[in-house]
Amino acid sequence: METFEFSGDYIELNKLLKASGLCETGGRAKIEIENGLVSVDGTVENRKRCKIRNGQTVEYEGQTIKVVQVTP
Repeated sequence: METFEFSGDYIELNKLLKASGLCETGGRAKIEIENGLVSVDGTVENRKRCKIRNGQTVEYEGQTIKVVQVTP
């Protein structure tokens, strides 16, 4: 399991997939989410702009990312 650090209250799911390198582009991330290939905390997520918050896990193509909020 990898860790992805972000600042702020949340990061949108499609932006997380791109920023973490799981998807090469934001467009690809949106398509993968629409096709039901991404899960958040074990549940398939179809909302592209779903707010991912501290402590949540995202799974895509057998890879898991734990999201960790850092304070500036």
